Formats: sequence, C-alpha cells, structure tokens
Amino acid sequence: MSTPTPLLEVEDLHLNFRSMRGLVRALDGVTLTLAPGEILGLVGESGCGKTVTGLSILGLLRKPQAEIPQGSIRFGGRELVGLSDAVMRRLRGKEIAMVFQDPLASLNPVFTIEDQISTVVRLHKKVSRREARDAVSEALQSVGLPATEAILGSYPHQLSGGMRQRCCLAMALSCGAPLLIADEPSTALDVTIQAQVLMLLLELREHLGVGMILVTHNLGVAAQTCDRVAVMYAGVVVESGETADVFKRPVHPYTKALYSCLPQGKKVDDLATIPGSVPDLLDPPTGCRYHPRCPHAFEKCVVVKPEVTDVGAGHEAACHLLSSGGVAP
Repeated sequence: MSTPTPLLEVEDLHLNFRSMRGLVRALDGVTLTLAPGEILGLVGESGCGKTVTGLSILGLLRKPQAEIPQGSIRFGGRELVGLSDAVMRRLRGKEIAMVFQDPLASLNPVFTIEDQISTVVRLHKKVSRREARDAVSEALQSVGLPATEAILGSYPHQLSGGMRQRCCLAMALSCGAPLLIADEPSTALDVTIQAQVLMLLLELREHLGVGMILVTHNLGVAAQTCDRVAVMYAGVVVESGETADVFKRPVHPYTKALYSCLPQGKKVDDLATIPGSVPDLLDPPTGCRYHPRCPHAFEKCVVVKPEVTDVGAGHEAACHLLSSGGVAP
C-alpha cells in the first residue's frame, strides 16, 4: 500500500535577508512535512524563525531583500520555490491561506467584512456577487459567526477581537484552501476567547480536513491542538515528532529548557529561565546555534553543526549528545 503524498514538504530550506548591516541568515536548513488534515506546531522563542518559515511557504517575503539560496518547498508535490509572483498570487487564498497574529492589522479598516471576504472569493472562484455573498455567509457560519447584516456590514473596528479573528479565519477558508498557516492566532485575545479559537481550529480540521501549521510560543497551546511539533531555535529545527512524545520525552537541551520554564504550579522563586537570548543572525554561532546557551555544550558543538538523529517512532533531534551517549566527552 503506497504512502499518500504529503500535503507540504519543506526540505533543507535556507533563507537570507539582505540588510544595511549585512546578510541575515534567518533559516539554516529547515525540514518539515505536513500530512493532509494534520496540525503541525512550530514552537520556540520569538526570533527563532517560526513566522518567516510560514511567510516563505506563501512567498510573501519581499525580493530581492529576501532570498532562498538553497532548499525546496513542495505543496501537493508541486515545487513552490522559484514560482513567479503572479503564480503565487493565484495559490494564496485558494490553495494556501494564512491567518496573522493581529486581526485588526490584517483587515482593511475602510472596507466591510463582507467586502473583504467576498473580494477573495470573487478573485479565486470567478463567481457573481450573489454567489460570493452566499460563500461569505457559509464561511462565517463555519467559524461560528451568524451571517447577519450586522456582521456583514461591520467594519473591523466595530467587532471584538475574537470576532475579528473569526472573520480572518472565515476569509482564509472561504475558497476551500487545504492548507492553513495560523501565526499566533490566539495571542492577542483574552484567555476565554483563546480557548474558543483553538477549539475552532480543531473543529475545522475535523469537519473540513484542513491541514494546518500553527505558529506559537505557547507549549500549552501546542500540546492541546497539535498532532506533531517542530521545535525551532535560531532558524533551525532542533527537535520534532509527535506532540506527546516530544513533550513527555524531550531529548534536545533546548526543548528540555523550554519545558522547564513552564509554571506548572511552581512558586515564583522556583520558575526557571534560559540564560542569554536568541543570537543575532547577522553573525550566528558556529556549529550548533544553541551552544552559547547550552549547559551541556562541548568542543564539537562549537565547530560542527549537529546532524538530525532519529530517536524512535519519528522523533528526531539535532544534538551531538545523542551520538555521545547523552554525556559530553
């Protein structure tokens, strides 16, 4: 029995930004796979490359400042790297959609909700205004909003944060895109609405079969919603696998450090932190990019980039400790 084609395959992706200060090496060999109907979480601190990975998939990074010197992005078996802007515009919204962190900044303040969603529908589906309105109503209902005149005729500032985020989700799903990239979709919301949005993502996956990449720095959110996770640090995937396996049996020092920072009923004095900060990628560390902050780093970590090691059942990590028996020589 043949294995189904992955919905998305990112292989050895490198991304650089040209700046006034020099070349920013934002991604250094990122490899990810996503199956149809699966939710993959990208977790890690701010500045680790989670959002730019999503933007790279969509081709939203401005050229020539941003360049992909090496690597592959295949969607449904089709190579996306090197496609023209015109071709990518036809894919965005129709095949791959993205929901951004701040819904108020994502929506146009001078157009109504109906105008904004129907524009996407008419652009990609080539339908009449009446058919577009029906599609807008269906999309809003799929995310739990009534398609009333009060909602359709509202401007973004007239809606609550949770309603705006649901409208962004409706826009992303209005053309039936099989892949949704959600960039911190619950961060700007209060706790109660966060839970509703996360539950909505799970329902959309169940009912529509949408595959998702969920970008988050919140390990609790990833644990509740994701089938698999990829832990990123300084533009590198340091550990990946099934969510339960990675969080119950972390093997990379960075994943262990992130997990140790969770409150989990600890007193203030017992809260852990990770010393230092994410490095400046204008001059990234040699070898393992985590070695300046790693308490287990040894000489090899400084000079040699670690290879990805399979630790069982699809659980992988890139750390020299795995080839040295877990002990620094």
